[in-house]
Amino acid sequence: MAEHRKLIIIGSGPAGYTAAIYAARADLNPLLLAGSQPGGQLMLTSEVENYPGYPEGVQGPKMMEDFRKQAERFNTTIVYEQAIEVDLLATPKRIKTDSNTYTADAVIIATGASAKWLGLESEQRLKGAGVSACAVCDGFFFKGQDVVVVGGGDTASEEALYLSKLCNKVYMLIRRDVMRASKIMQHRVKNTPNIQILWNTEVKEILGEKSVEGVLAFNNKTGEEFTLKVTGVFIAIGHKPNTDIFKGQLEMDEQGYIITKGKSTHTNIPGVFAAGDVQDKVYRQAVTAAGFGCMAALDAERWLSQQGLH
Repeated sequence: MAEHRKLIIIGSGPAGYTAAIYAARADLNPLLLAGSQPGGQLMLTSEVENYPGYPEGVQGPKMMEDFRKQAERFNTTIVYEQAIEVDLLATPKRIKTDSNTYTADAVIIATGASAKWLGLESEQRLKGAGVSACAVCDGFFFKGQDVVVVGGGDTASEEALYLSKLCNKVYMLIRRDVMRASKIMQHRVKNTPNIQILWNTEVKEILGEKSVEGVLAFNNKTGEEFTLKVTGVFIAIGHKPNTDIFKGQLEMDEQGYIITKGKSTHTNIPGVFAAGDVQDKVYRQAVTAAGFGCMAALDAERWLSQQGLH
């Protein structure tokens, strides 16, 4: 027999936890499916200094622990299960996890997006110790230093331009002899004195034991290897929204981000809402994700009331 809830939240990053806080305070008694990576990308972030309310900064995992405790304080039920199959067109909506089946009148999707990585062992080992996928989040820690940005699209260009205002030197490693970025972004990058573009260049290894000390790179045309002495490596080859299990049901853009209606979190399916990085490919910040989580809970509460379900 499937357990039924008025509201189920899928995902446990800033968007999911904030949605849970608001929904629980509205007496919706939400069930939150925390998934296989509770806390989302912030669990891979060391110091967070740009979230309001933490004047001295806070470790990403500690901040997510605070979010979780606050959600639990208002009687959110948190289960550490991964949603593996959904039927959002059914009434009630049906969600199957790796160990249980649930039904819900309304669903908030806050499964986030995952940064794409190069797949190097050194990259994984040095995440949070000089390797990052977010210049806005971590650029401050590299003031006056030399860093590498990997990628040649608009995201990489934006990261490089942001870092150029903080860092001494920014190397852009682009694996082709052209940039995928829009023309205006290309002009800005090429006209910034402390950004150096290295064409046909890829990362072979990130150097350092406990923190980044350099990058071993190579030219994929000539095979020549060389070392860049840098203290930071920013991977900017894109993000992938965690939306695979919703395909065929929810309206998405070409990249897989869930499309929401106007300035709301409503999706194309009544009673299904999307919050945070799963539908936001522009800002991708903890504070904006939390804001979307608040919006989703308010939208869900109003929708449930309109249906006579709350």
